[in-house]
Amino acid sequence: MSQIEFGVWAPVHGPRAAAHDPQEPYDASWEHNRATVLEAEALGYDSVLVAQHTANPHAPNHDQLEAWTASAGLAALTRRIEIIAAIKPALYHPVVLAKMALQIEEISRGRFALNLINAWNRAEFDRAGILFLDHDLRYAYGREWLSIVKRLLRGETVTHRGEHFAIDGYVLAPAGKFRERPRIYLGGESEPARELAAEHSDVWFINGQPPDAVEGLIADLEARPRGGKPLRFGLAAFVIARETEAEAQAEHRRLATLAERDKADRAIQKANTDPKVVMFQTIAKNPSVGTNGGTAAGLVGSYDQVAERIAAFHDAGVEVFMLQFQPFRAEMRRFAEEIFPRLGRSPATVAPSLRDAL
Repeated sequence: MSQIEFGVWAPVHGPRAAAHDPQEPYDASWEHNRATVLEAEALGYDSVLVAQHTANPHAPNHDQLEAWTASAGLAALTRRIEIIAAIKPALYHPVVLAKMALQIEEISRGRFALNLINAWNRAEFDRAGILFLDHDLRYAYGREWLSIVKRLLRGETVTHRGEHFAIDGYVLAPAGKFRERPRIYLGGESEPARELAAEHSDVWFINGQPPDAVEGLIADLEARPRGGKPLRFGLAAFVIARETEAEAQAEHRRLATLAERDKADRAIQKANTDPKVVMFQTIAKNPSVGTNGGTAAGLVGSYDQVAERIAAFHDAGVEVFMLQFQPFRAEMRRFAEEIFPRLGRSPATVAPSLRDAL
């Protein structure tokens, strides 16, 4: 198995655990995201996931970073870190999206990736007059969409006649300057999502949940027919690591208490959420701090405990850990300084003056 990769979630809609934290005021600005990603790269993190929302999914009046324009900016500013932009297929025609992806691939010199997700926020579509298909139909749409995008990313001339798209001799250039095509991540744990991941993705993202559940999901995907390279696995997780387990649990309680103040925002999110989305069914079974399963992955504890749990997940097949923190930059730094060495990685040193400048 390859070396563990550590990524971070860009703070595209502010803090991940609680919106009313005095240690991390709400900030979804370009400046904050830019600084966070540049510091993550300087510290040695491998990737950043830029989630896609047109309007803030928690509170309509809150700021929301736009994923694809921000990813292009990050591509120009960074030198090593992989930039993963999430995409909801119904928002972009596959030809347009493939061209955007190839442009960011060129800007980044081969460091760009797509994270295809099945949209859950109905309001984002309904209020714009965009058709919000039923859950399984969204995946059928996404399958046709992705089959076109993958061919365009490889520089193929595409002629396609399908249920949703009719394309005649389309080819995009430049393509293949740095590798065959950008990497494709896929999120979602429903049966249609698993089928699509096994058939078309390079990395399957699993939402934060206990180790036994993660092992079962990996076993299920590994048993499915697949052509080409083996499927790789990623895990979303919110980390709270301290010198002692007691200190980590105390911080967990602090964030959980603060999150209670976000009940009104969570009610808005719940009202707008497609109840068929498996992610939210899983989260309901494993209450947590953070998004996408957050602390349900169990990365709350002493430095040694967190490192041991990550190693156990890695042994089970997880290669990519997409991490959340709060306050984000301070805890991201702590993780690099304390957990990286325990897993055989050397954190890069970021001078205090540079941190202030980022």
